[in-house]
Parts: sequence; C-alpha cells; structure tokens
Amino acid sequence: MSKIILIAHNIRSTHNVGSLLRTADCLGTDMVYLTGYTPYPSVADDDRLPHIANKLNAQIHKTALGAESSTKWSHEADIDQIINILKSQNVEIIALEQSPISRPLPEFRQTHDVALIVGNEVTGLEESVLDRVDKIVEIPMSGSKESLNVAQATAIGLYQLRFVN
Repeated sequence: MSKIILIAHNIRSTHNVGSLLRTADCLGTDMVYLTGYTPYPSVADDDRLPHIANKLNAQIHKTALGAESSTKWSHEADIDQIINILKSQNVEIIALEQSPISRPLPEFRQTHDVALIVGNEVTGLEESVLDRVDKIVEIPMSGSKESLNVAQATAIGLYQLRFVN
C-alpha cells in the first residue's frame, strides 16, 4: 500500500491542528508534517517558553483527543526542506487548493507514495509552494459556499487518497 503523508502549512488554529491530527490517525496517514508557523504539540527539549508550549499542547489536545500521541508527526518550520526531502524519495507532492490550474480531486489517481499539502485557513497556500508541487487538486463544490474549513477539506482529501484511489 502506498504511503500517504500530510503537510499542514501555516495553519493558524490549534483546534484545526488537533482535528488534522485526529483525522490523519483515523485515515491511516503515515506521517504529518506541521510546517511554517503551524502550532504543534509539546516535544522533548521544546525550545518554546514552557507556558506557551503547554497552552498550545492543551488546545491541540482538545480536538486531537490523543491523536497527537498516536500519530507520527514532526514540526518543521521550512516547508521547502520537507518538499525537497520527499521529492528525493519519489513522493508525489499534491496541493489541495483552489487554483485556475487545479483538477477535481476525484480525477486524481494515486500511483505511488503521495504527500497532500493543505494551507492557511484564510489565504490558502502561497504561490511559492504551489510552484513546487507536482499537481494541484480541489474539491468540487455544488453549494453556494466556495470553500470548506481546512480540517474538513483535509478529511475529504485523505479519505479520497486512502479509500477511493
């Protein structure tokens, strides 16, 4: 079975991070990278001030419900470094983003290991990140709203990768 990796880049909300970790655990994601300024749970030798690390950890735990311990994850500030490493391992890099060149998610066919990148709740992924990916996919919308919360969109994307492809 192919690996599925999640990269959550510049996510603002600790609640979304907790939800992403819980969803990743539920859908058997092999690794989660929390990149950029995305908040992350406490780690050994945490270089953040203890009260900050503890506060963020508690907020993430509120929605992760322990998935921060059962899911393999890492905080890496530099997304470019993670993309370079994954590309060197022949991992296909897919952005989940609305874009003039995106393709509908249901049309994507996973043929080998894949990393799904999701971005900021308001601004999405930066052009500099989109320029580095292999493909951009989006979730087709049929209602009056043009987007979903990042946690819900990620759940749909990971489900598609894990069970539909």
